[in-house]
Amino acid sequence: MPKITRLPADLANQIAAGEVVERPASVVKELVENAIDAGARRLVIHIELGGKKQVRVEDDGEGMEAEDARLALERHATSKITRAEDLAAIRTMGFRGEALPSIASVSHFVLRTRARGEQSGTEIRVNGGAVASVREIGAPEGTAVEVNDLFYNLPARRKFLKSDGGESAQVSRIVTQLALASPEVGFTLTSAARTVLQCPPAASLRDRLYQIYGERTDLMEIRKDAGGMKVTGFIAALAEQGPTRGPQHVFINRRIIKDKTIAHAIIDAYSQASIKERSPEVHLFIEMPLDALDVNVHPTKAEVRFRDQSHVHEVVRRAFMEALGQSGAPQLQLRPEMPIAPQPMTATLPGVLAGGAYPSRWIPEAAQQSAAQHPAPSTAPGTSAPGAQHPPSEIKPMIPLGQFRDTFIIAVDADGVAIIDQHVAHERVLFERVMEKLTAGRLESQRLLVPMVLDLAPSAHQALVGRSAELERLGFEIETFGAASVKVGAVPALLKAEDSAKALLALAEDLEGLDRGAHVQDALQRIAATTACHAAVKANYPLTYEKMAHILDELRATAYSTVCPHGRPVMLRLTRREIEKNFDRI
Repeated sequence: MPKITRLPADLANQIAAGEVVERPASVVKELVENAIDAGARRLVIHIELGGKKQVRVEDDGEGMEAEDARLALERHATSKITRAEDLAAIRTMGFRGEALPSIASVSHFVLRTRARGEQSGTEIRVNGGAVASVREIGAPEGTAVEVNDLFYNLPARRKFLKSDGGESAQVSRIVTQLALASPEVGFTLTSAARTVLQCPPAASLRDRLYQIYGERTDLMEIRKDAGGMKVTGFIAALAEQGPTRGPQHVFINRRIIKDKTIAHAIIDAYSQASIKERSPEVHLFIEMPLDALDVNVHPTKAEVRFRDQSHVHEVVRRAFMEALGQSGAPQLQLRPEMPIAPQPMTATLPGVLAGGAYPSRWIPEAAQQSAAQHPAPSTAPGTSAPGAQHPPSEIKPMIPLGQFRDTFIIAVDADGVAIIDQHVAHERVLFERVMEKLTAGRLESQRLLVPMVLDLAPSAHQALVGRSAELERLGFEIETFGAASVKVGAVPALLKAEDSAKALLALAEDLEGLDRGAHVQDALQRIAATTACHAAVKANYPLTYEKMAHILDELRATAYSTVCPHGRPVMLRLTRREIEKNFDRI
């Protein structure tokens, strides 16, 4: 007697459902994608008990005739492809012909549909994969699908679902992604009697982002067209000091995907500017030729394979690096305060801060005369107004006015007033200078007349000794000197001798937390960042006008001028628009 037998159709569908239908959110995704493929422009999604009791999706698409509706519930029946060659250039969201029969096999399923131009519609009821009834009904044009009691016939699967609130959150997340992918489609999501999401059709992605997230000044636009790929979207700015983790929505040809190549390119681009660990908020849209990727990798269609993986990585990485390099500084907003009684002025405000009526102890007389003869130009008609949503492409030349508490440089340019943290700005300048020199070889070092001996904890000792090769490239010459000590024979030329010990102790702590398998580049970046931090000018340190101007000029030349390598903001801006608004000039 043969041991191998053909599985019954209902059991085969339930096995397929295990791959396609993981949870209620999977049902919503498959039904919504089918509706978008059918040309829907308005979608209404309703769930009960997180989708476990009911998922209902209604659309105004082209609908189906009675025969097509019956065939749609058969395995591998689809209108999306007809031959093997079609798999090389898939234009639709769905194409496998598995979703509807898989969903119907694990629920009480109801399909109501009416094709455009038809006088009546069709209703099909399916219970656990078995067709219960097919009848002619009156129905609006389009399709409505009800999925009731999901996994009622698979209790082992049902018990692994999360709570009602947890499943509702997953449905909300997937509908948000689908709404971002198709801004021209209206979406309404309700849970029980509560409206969770309501987005009418939008003209652009920017409008759809506003509908979902409200006004977002912490996101910056990304745009690049290269190598047959078009990269657009909105990403977290470098200087944003919000949560280090945010949602990452990545779409390729409007398909929601998860891909390690793209995820690595994103993290790599941010790590070029800062060693601060973060998973930044990203809403990324990639358009590429259909034959440049394979979407027939997994039944959920969330994974893809690229024909040229390294090319995709490089284009995405460069797109992010270019956008981050143009990231603007965070903007300050003035808020009205309670009026207070005027106090007699005990000191005269210096120079430019008082309108230039008095000489300044900060600015040389020649520089004051030059500034008076050549004032900063105002915004020309037709150009972007200061404080506009698009950040400037680069830092404009700034005139330093002076220091505040010997820690912050106050400067002006055509767009307003900038407050620069002198230590953080100089740290960014030195970090990029160090990394640039490392590409050519190693940093200059200075030998110590008397070698320095540092006593360290065993773990810190191992961290320094284990990275001695990388430290040598930075100019440090260290060797073990007992079980818990190191001898330092040379330090980088940019470090003062008295700062070397503190820098090495900080490096030991930084490198101790670095993964042992980390790349040499990661270790070099950490060492360079810590070295630059200890070599930069400190807070509470008075600067001459020339030194302030030098720091600002050098900062303009950096690739990422808004954050230090540790992720702290370099400057804050008070825009001309904000100032004029608070003086009732606009």
